[in-house]
Amino acid sequence: MKMNHVGIMVGDMDKAVEFYTNALGLRVVMGNTKVIEERETAIGRMCIAVFGEGFKGFNIAHLVTSDGIGVELFEMKERQQRHVVDFTRLGIFHFCLQTDDFHSVIEKVEQFGGKVRMDIMRYHPEDDSKPAKMVYLEDPFGNLFELYSHTYEETYASDYE
Repeated sequence: MKMNHVGIMVGDMDKAVEFYTNALGLRVVMGNTKVIEERETAIGRMCIAVFGEGFKGFNIAHLVTSDGIGVELFEMKERQQRHVVDFTRLGIFHFCLQTDDFHSVIEKVEQFGGKVRMDIMRYHPEDDSKPAKMVYLEDPFGNLFELYSHTYEETYASDYE
């Protein structure tokens, strides 16, 4: 199994594309595209099946990470202004990106309207041979994401060298 893409609800498509490209370094594959509620096309029928009758349409943009994972940005016509993380609800509550330029990315996140949610943390502060760092951040719309300095295996595996 491979990860293919993640879909993220945003409040302003132009601001979102600017944030995800300039702060996080993603690349646009398909720019801002309008989708309307209709039953004539397969995409139209799929959107009604996913979002329900009366979703009123949305804008969508497709971006990609440097390792080829897609990021779909959705700007719904009718939406709440900001995402609130509800930790009592089941489901996905964040995604994680990895970078070799850890501190610079954090600065860019704030520069382009995101937030730092916590102090930078090391998973193994007592072991200098395991320097993996992480931090929770938010995009400008309140979507929570993590930033890692090392791979998932390097961060967690007890036998990783």
